[in-house]
Amino acid sequence: MRSDNRAPQRPKAQHWVAPLDETPLQEVDAADTSSTPRSLWAEAVHNLVRNPVFIISALLILLVLFVAAFPGVFTSQDPTYGNLSSANKPASAEHPFGTTRQGYDTLARTVWGTRTSVIIGFFTMICSTILGGAIGALAGYVGGWIDEIVSRITDIFFAVPMILGAIVIATRLGEMNMWTVIMVLSIFGWTNVARIMRGAVISTKSQDFVTASTALGAGSLTNLLKHVIPNAIAPVIVTATVNLGVFIVAEATLSFLGVGLPTSAVSWGGDISRARDALRNQPMMLFYPSVALATTVLSFIMLGDAVRDALDPKARKR
Repeated sequence: MRSDNRAPQRPKAQHWVAPLDETPLQEVDAADTSSTPRSLWAEAVHNLVRNPVFIISALLILLVLFVAAFPGVFTSQDPTYGNLSSANKPASAEHPFGTTRQGYDTLARTVWGTRTSVIIGFFTMICSTILGGAIGALAGYVGGWIDEIVSRITDIFFAVPMILGAIVIATRLGEMNMWTVIMVLSIFGWTNVARIMRGAVISTKSQDFVTASTALGAGSLTNLLKHVIPNAIAPVIVTATVNLGVFIVAEATLSFLGVGLPTSAVSWGGDISRARDALRNQPMMLFYPSVALATTVLSFIMLGDAVRDALDPKARKR
C-alpha cells in the first residue's frame, strides 16, 4: 500500500476588507459646505432670524410703519376736527376709542399721531447718525489735536441733558414745527453716536488689513471710506436703532411740556398732556396714546438689543 507523505494543507488566511463608505458624495459636500465660516453680516442675519425677540420687535415695527404710512386704513375720522357736542363720549361704533374733551376722535388722534412720531424719530436719527458718525470717524482716524477738540466738545454736550437743552432752544425759537423739533433734537443727539464711532474707528484702523491697504498705496481717505468705516459701522447701527425710540420719547416729552409741536398738531405727547386732566373720569383718553407710544419705543429698543446681540460675538457667547 502506498503511503501519502504530503503534509496537510493549511487553510488560506482570510484578510478582512473594510467596507466601502456608502455615504453619498452629495451629503459629504453638503456637510463640508455647511462648515464654511460665515461673514460677520451673514452670521448676524443667521442669528437674527432665529431670535424670537427680533421677530416680535420686527413685526411690531412693521405694524407701526404700516399705520404711519396708511392711517386711512384704520380710521376715516378727521383727527383735527373737534365737535363739542360729541365731547367726552365713551366708546361706540362711530368712535371705537371714544372722544376727547374737545370732541376729537381718540382713535383718529392715536393713529395719525403715529405718522408724526415716526417721521420725527426717523429723520432725527438719520441727521444725528450722519453728523455724529462723520465727526467721530474723523476724530478717531486723524487723532491728535482734532481728536482732543472733538472729545472736549462732546464732553460739553454730554454735560447738558438732551431734553433740558432742547427745552432751552425751543423756548428761544418760539412756536416750533416738525422740522424745527428734528433740528433741535439732532443738535443734542449726535454725541453718543460720535463717541461710539470714534472708539470703533480707533480699534479698526490698527487692524492688519488697513496696514496692508496702506502698504499697497491706498490713501487715508480711501482707507477711511472703504476699509475702516464699513468695519466700524456695526455698533453705530445698534446705537441708531435704539436712538430712534429715544427720539420718539423726546418729541413726546417736549410736546407734553408744551414746548414741542403746537397744540394744533396731532401728537401723542400733546394728547397725553391734555388727557391728564381727565384721568379720573376718562382714563381711556390717556390709555390709548400712552400704549401706542410705549409699544413703539419698546419695539425699537428690543430691535436694537437683538441687533447688538447678533453683531457682538461676546454677547453671543454669553
